[in-house]
Amino acid sequence: MEIVKNLHSYLAYLVLIILIIAVVNALIGWFGKKEFRFEKDLRISLFALIMSHIQLLVGLILYFVSANGFKAIQTLGMGGLNSAARLLAVEHPFINIIAIVLITIGWSRHKKTEDATLKFKRIAIFYGLGLLAILSRIPWGQWL
Repeated sequence: MEIVKNLHSYLAYLVLIILIIAVVNALIGWFGKKEFRFEKDLRISLFALIMSHIQLLVGLILYFVSANGFKAIQTLGMGGLNSAARLLAVEHPFINIIAIVLITIGWSRHKKTEDATLKFKRIAIFYGLGLLAILSRIPWGQWL
């Protein structure tokens, strides 16, 4: 279980970095009216999508094997969770699932258009919203 927790923690750094890169790249492409290039732009956003999904899978495994996840709810009940326990058992997983859904919608919607500016715009908005959601529910006190 400790291996999964460490993997989830260290992978989070990589996911945050690549999501920031993808959002900044999309903003530069959107406002700079750049051409959407397969070699760079598509790969950056695809790598961010893949890494965020891998992080979600590792997080879901951790949620079901850790004492701080589903077992905390089973043991204490929803009313028995303090704010730190609620963050780990409820808010962090729920918001991050929503964030991954937003990122996935951004990927899916960008594929449905040929216009480069619109591709960048969709990635910037949806990946950006996903990144903000993730940042809002990171257990900073326990993570850093």
